[in-house]
Order: sequence, then structure tokens, then C-alpha cells
Amino acid sequence: MGLFLQHKTVDMQWAVWKMEESLDTLFSLLPDARRVSCEQEMQRFTSDRRKLEWLSVRVLLYSMLQEDKEIGYSSEGKPHLTDNSSFISISHTKGYVAVILSSVAPVGIDIEQYGQRRFIRSDERVEPYQGDETWSMLLHWSAKETIFKSMENADADLRKLCLSHFIPQSEGGFQVREYATERQQLFTVGYRICPDFVLTWTVTI
Repeated sequence: MGLFLQHKTVDMQWAVWKMEESLDTLFSLLPDARRVSCEQEMQRFTSDRRKLEWLSVRVLLYSMLQEDKEIGYSSEGKPHLTDNSSFISISHTKGYVAVILSSVAPVGIDIEQYGQRRFIRSDERVEPYQGDETWSMLLHWSAKETIFKSMENADADLRKLCLSHFIPQSEGGFQVREYATERQQLFTVGYRICPDFVLTWTVTI
């Protein structure tokens, strides 16, 4: 399947890759110079699923940029491009990986398979999507994961993020206020609801 969804603006782009290829097929989609290093790095994974996720992210990144880029990780585990050409965030769920890039500001992205995620503040309102509250609960969870990924040195306590009230559609946006820092910054989060997952993203401007 490969590239499943893609969205681009002037300063940002994100994409979702559906993982249906074998490892051999994924390797064939990378430039020759990258294959050897990827094969070596993947030796640390014992799980075939983890190998597929890891390699699919690299193939998706190459597909998005048409350039060979290397992903590094901070001591906290946050990804970055080693040449610092763009900000990056990565997410994966069963069967899919997602990547977001921005040339101007930190970013966050989260993809979540349909399922129960119950963590709602008392001052948040949850509206059902097509009669199903699970989608909205999942959007609340995913949006908070996205915000923390975009913040620097944030206290990853979901209780410190609050979503504004919104009526879920198949795609759209809403705002999230963070109470994890003194700034209490307001973020705009974009989202899409797909048949088996939700996707949320933000650019911190």
C-alpha cells in the first residue's frame, strides 16, 4: 500500500504510511547508500513488527522529501533530523506510521488505532462522532500526546492539557491549552478520523 495519506502546506507536511510491505520491499524503496546502515541499525530489534515500524518511518521520510535524511534521538527519546533541516515528529499504531515535518517550528503528530482511551478532565466536554463517543475520547487522548511531543521538556501529565469544546467531524481542528508551563500556551490541533484510526498534529508557532 505504501503512502496512505499526505498533506502539505508552505511550511509543514505530514504523511501516513500503511505497512503492508515486507522488509525486503521496504529496503528496495530506500537509496542504496542508506540500506547498509539501516540493516545494521535494525539488528538491535528482535520484534519483526518493530523492524517494520522503524524501517517504514525511514521509507516514508524518504518518500516525503525525496532526499536521504538520517534520524537521531535526544536523551529523552525525541527524534530530530541530524542535519537540522526540519523539525520532525513520528508516531505509529497497528498497521500505520505517521511523520510530520516543519521547516519553521517544532511539531507533533500522533496516530491511534480505534479503541478505548478514557482520560477526560472534568472541564472538558466530549461529543460523539457519528453516534460513537469512542472516537471523541480517542481524539482527546491523541491530541494530548501530540501536544507533549511538540513541547520542549514538558511534564507529560495529560491532566495538564485541556481541549476546547468542539463537534467532531471527519476532519477539522480544535484548540488545546497547556497548564504544564507558566506560559499556558494555546495550541491549534488538526485532526482526521479514518475508518480504523485517528490522526492529530500540531505546529508550535
